[in-house]
Amino acid sequence: MSAIIDQHLGFGAGGAVRVESTAELLDLAQSADALGFNLFTLSDHLHSDHFTLDPWTALSWLAGRTDRIELGTNVLGLPYRAPAVLAKSAETLDRVSGGRLVLGLGAGGYDHEFDAFGLTVRTPAAKITAQREAIEILRSLWSQTSTTITGQEFSVTEARITPRPAHRIPIWLGSYGPRALALTGQVADGWLPSLGRIDLHQATEMRRKVRAAARAAGRDPDSITCATNATTRIDPSETSRPGLITGSVTRVIEQLVEIVEAGFTILLLGPQTTAQQELLAAEVLPAVRAEAADRGLIRVPATVSAPTPTKETR
Repeated sequence: MSAIIDQHLGFGAGGAVRVESTAELLDLAQSADALGFNLFTLSDHLHSDHFTLDPWTALSWLAGRTDRIELGTNVLGLPYRAPAVLAKSAETLDRVSGGRLVLGLGAGGYDHEFDAFGLTVRTPAAKITAQREAIEILRSLWSQTSTTITGQEFSVTEARITPRPAHRIPIWLGSYGPRALALTGQVADGWLPSLGRIDLHQATEMRRKVRAAARAAGRDPDSITCATNATTRIDPSETSRPGLITGSVTRVIEQLVEIVEAGFTILLLGPQTTAQQELLAAEVLPAVRAEAADRGLIRVPATVSAPTPTKETR
């Protein structure tokens, strides 16, 4: 059964980019901004053999070099940053970008990275506890004049940040396990899994669990954005495999519409070159929006464009 979605259908770029210079990264971000992509994200793998950048620093830089596109973390490894420090960093990035931050947050799925950096490596149960407490601390610091929370993994005492955010910063969780999916439905603004780590059937079942948890918590399931990393490349000589959607333009459109049909409204395509971004923007994105609208998968007009944030004078 198709999922009918009363949300804007959007597309993302960036993600786990394989660039070799900051100039290439800037080209990708500015191209995505100009071409009408809705979101540009960066992953958070600081311990790596590949060229990587700290997403906070890089996204802050890109905020000043882009105009419209939202900027997101995909997703932050919680052990890298104390939640109270993260709250301040997120408020600052959101402010300097004119309100364009989407905070993707993970409990920490790559233990060897955190171990290499001498950081806390938690049990699966402790990771969920830590993520729940971190979200509570983030939201409290963003909304309250003073925060005191004593938790099992994190505690703060009369902590405060000034200024506080001018609006609610969305928190999307990259979650997979039963307890993590339940937490997502209970407290998150969005869910951000990656196709490749799971297949579309698994993603569809997990989405049902997120929505069921939301209902059980007294929340509107439709208030939770369902996004997914769906790395896409147009190449008629290739066939799709786990972690990569590819093929002809027609075949790519068909596969992306299947993802929308499963209930996902933000598709993060992760193109690795500006040429791929241009091809996707010209040939794929409008067609996917039109097909989704024609098939009744979304209730919004196929031509809805992303709003331009109003930048605060500082």
